[in-house]
Amino acid sequence: MESGKQNTRRLPRWMKMQMPRGESYSKVKNIVNHYKLHTICTSGNCPNIGDCWNRGTATFMILGDICTRSCKFCGVKTGKPLPPDWEEPARVAESVRLMNIKHCVITSVDRDDLEDGGSAFWAETIKTIKKVNPGTTIEGLIPDFDGVKELIEKVIDAKPEVISHNLETVERLTSQIRTRAKYRRSLDVIKIIAESGLTAKSGIMLGLGETEEEILQTMDDLLEAGCKVLTLGQYLAPTLDHIPVKEYVTPEKFEEYRQTGLKKGFLFVESSPLVRSSYHAEYHVNKSDI
Repeated sequence: MESGKQNTRRLPRWMKMQMPRGESYSKVKNIVNHYKLHTICTSGNCPNIGDCWNRGTATFMILGDICTRSCKFCGVKTGKPLPPDWEEPARVAESVRLMNIKHCVITSVDRDDLEDGGSAFWAETIKTIKKVNPGTTIEGLIPDFDGVKELIEKVIDAKPEVISHNLETVERLTSQIRTRAKYRRSLDVIKIIAESGLTAKSGIMLGLGETEEEILQTMDDLLEAGCKVLTLGQYLAPTLDHIPVKEYVTPEKFEEYRQTGLKKGFLFVESSPLVRSSYHAEYHVNKSDI
C-alpha cells in the first residue's frame, strides 16, 4: 500500500504535503543512514515521512531494497536482490533502541529468490528486536510467502503483536496491479494470522478504478478472514511508468468508509487520503486488545 510522489500539479488540495524537516526527522534520518538500513518511508516515497519521522517512528524494510516482484503500484526497486545480510537484525534492533521506539513496524521486499521467502530472516529480526528492546511492541507487514502456511508460521512463532498483510486492492483489479500475488491467497494469509490468535491487519488503496460496491465487498471478505484492523488510503503513482490514478477520493468519502468499516465490525479503521499501511500503527496494537 506504500506509494508516493506524483506530479503535484495534478493533486487536489487535500493531497498537498509539506517537505519533511525538523530535529526529530534529522535524528531518525541519521540513525537510518548510519546503520545502513532501509525504510519503506524512503523506498516507497511515503507522503507521511515527515510526520512519522518527527514522531520518532519509522517502518524498517528488511532483506534489502530490491524486490523480486514488479507490482504496478509500488515504488520499490525490482530486480535481483543481494544475499540476506544476517547482521541486519542487530542493526535494526539497535536503531529501535536509539530511537526509543515503543512500537516498531517491520516490512520487507518480496524475496521469491529465497527457498523460505525470507521467513527465517523475518523471525530472527523480530526476536532480536524484542531481546534488545523488551518493552517494544512489533507489527510485521509481511509478504504472502506464496501462501505457504509453514513459512507464515515462522513469523507468527516469533510473536509480534500485530501481523499485517495488504490486499492492496479489490479482487477484480488484483491481477492488473499485483505481480504473482493473488486476492484469495492473501485472504488465506490473513486467515492463518487470525487463527493463530495474533491481531490480523490489512489495507487497500483507493483510486485505482474500484467501485464502492467492490470496496464494501472487500471489507466483508477481510472480516470473514478474521481481519481486525483496516487501513484505507489514496493511491498515488510513484512514476509515470506506474498505473495511473483513476480517481482522487475525497476526505469526506474516506470518512464515510471509516464509519462503514467500524459498523461492519472492524476494531479500528484508519481511513483518509494520506493514510498508508503503517501510519499511526502504534494506535492499532492497543486497539487490538479490545
